[in-house]
Formats: sequence, structure tokens, C-alpha cells
Amino acid sequence: MSAETPVCQLLDRQDTHYHDWLWVAPPADDWLQHAGGQLMSADHSLLADWQARDRRAHSPFVDSPPAPPGVVLFWPKTHALGEWWLLWLCARLEPGTPLHVVGENQGGIKRVLKVLAALGLGCRKLDSARRCSLFASRLDRVALDPDDAWTRFEAEGLHLVSHPGVFGHGKLDEGTRLLLSRLDAGLPQGGSALDMGCGDGILAAWLARRGHSVTAVDVNGFAVESTRRTLAANDLPGDVFHGDVYSGLGQRCFDAIVSNPPFHQERAVDYGPAARLIEEAPRHLQPGGQLWLVANAFLPYPNLLERAFGTFEILADDRRFRVYRAVKR
Repeated sequence: MSAETPVCQLLDRQDTHYHDWLWVAPPADDWLQHAGGQLMSADHSLLADWQARDRRAHSPFVDSPPAPPGVVLFWPKTHALGEWWLLWLCARLEPGTPLHVVGENQGGIKRVLKVLAALGLGCRKLDSARRCSLFASRLDRVALDPDDAWTRFEAEGLHLVSHPGVFGHGKLDEGTRLLLSRLDAGLPQGGSALDMGCGDGILAAWLARRGHSVTAVDVNGFAVESTRRTLAANDLPGDVFHGDVYSGLGQRCFDAIVSNPPFHQERAVDYGPAARLIEEAPRHLQPGGQLWLVANAFLPYPNLLERAFGTFEILADDRRFRVYRAVKR
């Protein structure tokens, strides 16, 4: 099987036998499963795909780490997230385990040289092609704790906990701020509410503080853990699930669905999750239930809302963001 992504194409031409190695935070590429490795990822969609094919797949927040013969870390576009993965691997896997780090040049892979040097880990360049680079090192114990990457800050009178790779890391997104200002006046208190794409948990915590019975979902395991920590930091109740849009919720229905949906997958624009959020929302709302969305003004959501609900309102438009509300009749 041929590799599809540039980083996997670079790995495919190596002499290294990657069977049973641990693929850490990789892209979706069937070549990885064909090569015989095992997965470590915080992405629910990727984990579910591997598990559906009876492949070994692990979450850093659920499973005990395996003891692989080697590790390939796919460097993410969020530099601080790549550093966290390095620290996590050094803290949890055996010292001396071979480590390969691969990534696209435009994604900052060349900065890995300085990161590894700062951690006292040796490094050498193995190969470069397809505008990607591959470096080799070995894991070892380092003085830094990966848990130090968790960030605490305050917004809207709430204590928020965030992590590199989570949307709006370390600050309140302006679109979310606009959404909250309209929710405060337009959404009745109480009832059941679903925070879809929960991020650091600001919406879930805000809703729970106002008496809603809250459920929160995110495809990103770091966001799920952030939301759980945010709710705990504010002594607020809520159920938080690792899932892809409505997967895992069954036939559950809510009085309100609230979201600041993503439209990027790494650097690519991807309307798929937001489209599913809107199109399937009526099936997960009680009669009279409301869908609240905030989105960049240029995004093509009005057509999706009209198709799913028949009608909708624009409650705010500051030329950057719009707040939409649609009601299930």
C-alpha cells in the first residue's frame, strides 16, 4: 500500500522496520496500519477508525502506555503541543527507546533540533523529501513535567483550564465572548444543554453555572480533559464525552445545543463537522429546542441552517462573527 500523506511517504522510503513502533499523533493515512505500528492519539475519529479495524490504538488520557521498540512522533502545527508530546513520551516510556520525529517543513519541524537540544537529547537528521524532514533521537528522562503545560486563566468569572492544541488556548475567543453576550439575554435558564466542540469548557461551565444540565463533547482528547478540569475547578457538574459530533450520544435530545464549531483540520479548511452539527441538530433537540452558533461571518452556514430548520435568526453580527439561533418547530 502506498502512503498518501507527505510525512508517511518520507517514512515509507526508510530502511527502518517500523513494525510494532508507536505512531504518535499521526495524520489519517492507511499506510500506517499497513506498516504494522500501533497508534497513540487524542483524536477520537482516528482512534475509532483504528479500533474498528481491530488495530491497537491508545489515548494518552485513558490507556497505560505500551512498551514499543520505537516511537515516531508526527510534529503538530502547534509547537507547544509537540513539546508536550516529547515530555510525555520521555516521562512514560523506557529511556533509550528510539525516537523518530517527522513533520512538514512549513509546520515547523526544523525547530525540533533546538527543542531536543534544550532537553539534552541528541539528534541527527535522517532524511528530507516531499518538503518534510525526519530526525532521529532516543528518549530519556528530563527535568520538565508534561503536566506543567496545563494553563489556568479566568474569564467571565470562571476559572478555565486549557492545554496547547485546544481551541483558543489560554484566552477567551472573541467569537465565544459575543455568543455569551447574546446567550445571557436569550437563553432561558435551566433545562438540558449540549456544548458541542467544548474546547476549554467555557460554554459548558457558563451553562452549568446558570442551572443547565450540561453535556459536553469534543473530538479532541485534550479539549475533553480541559473541560473536565474546568468544570472541576469551578465545582460545577457536567458530563464530558470524547466523540465525533453526535457519535456516542445515541438518541439523546436536549433543550439547547450551543457551539463555536471548528472549521479547520490542521491547516486545511474543513466544513464537515460544522455541517453535521447543523444538519443533525433537529434530531437531538426537544420540540422548541434551540441551536445557538457563533461563526466567522464569511462561513456558509445560513444555507445549512435554512435546510435543517427552515428558518433561523442572526442575533449579532460585528462583521467578524455572527451569532445564529434556530428553533426546532
